[in-house]
Amino acid sequence: MKKIDCDTCEELCEHPQAICLAKTDLIPEDKAQRVADLFKILGDTTRVKIIQALSKRELCVCDIAAVIGMGQSATSHQLRTLRNTRLVKYRREGKMAWYSLDDEHIEGLLTQGIEHVEHD
Repeated sequence: MKKIDCDTCEELCEHPQAICLAKTDLIPEDKAQRVADLFKILGDTTRVKIIQALSKRELCVCDIAAVIGMGQSATSHQLRTLRNTRLVKYRREGKMAWYSLDDEHIEGLLTQGIEHVEHD
């Protein structure tokens, strides 16, 4: 007996109307690339922890380093990556650099990701 692959159709047939509608709804290539890049950035556990910490409160670099258990230099490198992709922002107050999430969408992404992995 032939094993059926559940990821493919058993019979090749296309549905032109569905294809047309799906193509119409498809996001442009440049936007798809930006979304993929965003998820690449979020694909690092250290950066996820930083975002989670910042979703609760604004923190300075020293505090973030202590929370995630990394040195300030390594933490700054991760924060630079997050800042360059507009996931976090910072402000200077004297000699201190205070970080927070760039906007509420970032917290929403994190919350939905956590809910998804906790969903049974």
